[in-house]
Amino acid sequence: MASDNTLTHKRIRVRIPKDYHQEPVISRLVSEYGLTVNITAAILGANAVGDGWFDLELQGTDAQIQSGLTYLYDLELEIWDDTKIDDW
Repeated sequence: MASDNTLTHKRIRVRIPKDYHQEPVISRLVSEYGLTVNITAAILGANAVGDGWFDLELQGTDAQIQSGLTYLYDLELEIWDDTKIDDW
């Protein structure tokens, strides 16, 4: 049985609407949820006018990852996880 402190990885794609461009959405995953976040790809509009798309690899405990995902869902962001990788 795995320990509660075992680090795991989760890949997600998240859409950050332009309304959130001034909010530290990704930074909060690190500072408030203790996750290590690797941005593996990003698409941003010129001068950040439109929505942004980020491919993120999250590393943390299962509880940290779940808490971070709950935070993103509470913001009502579109999120795809690695179980739906064919949709990317």
